[in-house]
Amino acid sequence: MRQPWIAMVLVIAACSSARSSESPSPAPVAATGATPASQSPSASPVKDSLTLERERYVAEVRQQIAGKETLPASQVFKNIKMLTDVPAGRLLAVMNVGYGKSLGVSCTHCHVAGQWDSDEKTQKQTARDMSAMAGRINNELLKNIPNLKGPNAIVNCTTCHRGQVKPALNLP
Repeated sequence: MRQPWIAMVLVIAACSSARSSESPSPAPVAATGATPASQSPSASPVKDSLTLERERYVAEVRQQIAGKETLPASQVFKNIKMLTDVPAGRLLAVMNVGYGKSLGVSCTHCHVAGQWDSDEKTQKQTARDMSAMAGRINNELLKNIPNLKGPNAIVNCTTCHRGQVKPALNLP
């Protein structure tokens, strides 16, 4: 049975699970405003500062779990409440793109840097609750709507958030 909500939950768990004894935040990296003339924009897109920050955190956690990427997330990370059976390495990708990019935030929106298992920030539980909501919509409600186009209609974080913390409430 396909469970589309798994991707959303996975994102929450990845940024939240690995505990670091190193510095709580990676060294800042400045985003460049222009692409070098020798490269076309499509070959090397300029990344915004949030994308760069998320990528630094993911790289930091990926180093910490080296050799354990294929183990279930629950065996690698602490305080995993959802997506426990997803491979730890995949969890990082889901957290980065499925949550971070979908909401236009860095990992520290929901997590305390270096204390990924902490539940200190309320946004972490909100993300868990929203993932459960999306799971219910996908698994219970959408399948009961007749005449939907396509056999596997789903919602995810991007459906409403569209890269913003506050869900889109108005049409342009």
